[in-house]
Amino acid sequence: MQSAFYTASNSHQFPLPRKIHETQFTAQRPFPKKLKTCFKAPTFTNSLRTSIGYEPEENLGKEPGPATPGRLPVVIRRSGRVSRYFWDGSCLQLVGVDGGAASFSFNFEDGFRKLYRICSLAVRDFFIPKQVSGNYMDYVKWKFLHRVFSSALQVLATQAMFRAIGIGYSRSLPAAAALNWLLKEGLGRLSRCIYTASLASAFDTNLKRVRFSTSVLFSLSLGVELLTPAFPQYFLVLASLANMAKQISLACYLATGSAVHRSFAIADNLGEVSAKAQIQTVCFDNLGLLLAALLNMLFKNSQRLQTALPFFVYPIFSVIDLFAIYQGLQHVHLQTLTKDRLEILLNTWIELGYVPAPAEVSKEEGIDFLRRKDKGLWPIRIGYLDPKNQIPVLSMMTMRSTSGEDYYFISMEIFYTRIRRSRRQGILICVREGASTTDIVMGLLQACYIRKSLLMNKYRWENLFDAGDELESALKEWSKLIEECKRRAQGDMCLLNKQMLTLGWATKNILLSSQEQIRYSFVDD
Repeated sequence: MQSAFYTASNSHQFPLPRKIHETQFTAQRPFPKKLKTCFKAPTFTNSLRTSIGYEPEENLGKEPGPATPGRLPVVIRRSGRVSRYFWDGSCLQLVGVDGGAASFSFNFEDGFRKLYRICSLAVRDFFIPKQVSGNYMDYVKWKFLHRVFSSALQVLATQAMFRAIGIGYSRSLPAAAALNWLLKEGLGRLSRCIYTASLASAFDTNLKRVRFSTSVLFSLSLGVELLTPAFPQYFLVLASLANMAKQISLACYLATGSAVHRSFAIADNLGEVSAKAQIQTVCFDNLGLLLAALLNMLFKNSQRLQTALPFFVYPIFSVIDLFAIYQGLQHVHLQTLTKDRLEILLNTWIELGYVPAPAEVSKEEGIDFLRRKDKGLWPIRIGYLDPKNQIPVLSMMTMRSTSGEDYYFISMEIFYTRIRRSRRQGILICVREGASTTDIVMGLLQACYIRKSLLMNKYRWENLFDAGDELESALKEWSKLIEECKRRAQGDMCLLNKQMLTLGWATKNILLSSQEQIRYSFVDD
């Protein structure tokens, strides 16, 4: 039997620097029986066939034959191709093994599938980073809808504004129109600076809600720009208001972009994720421009239809745009800890005995666009005792018993809701200057344990807090509850921190709002 080795067109030969042994594979020197093998390997030949099921002949002599060519246990994957190292006795080869044994027989269906796979891999490498979390593709799909329809709306809105300038200033100098445009841009950028400075901490603590809120504002600003041709005499007012809203939305988009990209980067490849995001934005926006151009070409013969086109497509495009933004934010799972996320995590730990993953916390956290989520009974707040609220006498006694070794203290507070003006009781955590992240986690875990005990004996504790004559008894009960919950929190901290690190939570810092960052100093008089 004649033995030959076929090689694929994409194979590479790597001659070794030291030639170990010269071997020639001929029919006169068969392989020994003990080296019988059956593997599918490409071979050297001029024909287009492959030696599938290679079987050497039986050993006819007693002398051992030359070294058997074989597959090495190393596979290389690059750009969607799979290659494997082969050793033929004299040189090393890197042979493509996509789909098993190489086959050069022409098959239209297989060729089409291979071409489709190559094209899809090329597109994926162009748009998608190498190492991202599993929810990234869902986010990109919704981002595609958002950018396409948002870009198309921006084109139509800009056309409407140009039309408004032409109508309102047809008899005036071009400089007048340019002056109005510059005033519009200047006011917009000024509002952007003011908004960014006043809401800096909210970009971290309420990222999803702020981003979706500003997206709604951006969509409304496009609607205002579309109205400018109907009221050309108020062009400056309408255009300035619209541009202010757009600049605010742009400021939020830029401020929160890095946090969103970081949530997808699983290998510290934030730069790659950000770069791919810019490529996606440019390509998707160009598709939106193409969509707007096609709509204009479709109605170019009718001036009336072209004028009414923006008002017809605006509600449809804006609804699709906002829906895509909302769904895209649902797939953003932030690993950074805020007070609300940490509270959800700790409640799950207390009730179910495990630390939830970022995806589970993100689902429960939601966006809460209208801030209607009820925090339930005995809500927990981080901050300071506000004298404007009704402060129980028990809280003042707790403050008095605070020592220099404590980095936080927990007290009760009575507040009134803004809408219904109903009286409610809550738990307050006051954090001392110099407190570490562990202290804050410990204080919040202790407060969650306290709330669980209060809810189990709700009516008893409410009557005990309001009892004026039994203040000393109430203080003893409260101190006993504080110490018991503190011991439970201390016992949980080691295992809790270990599980949080395992699931990818960023435990070095806790992102707090400006009110939650207020600290107290201990003064020993």
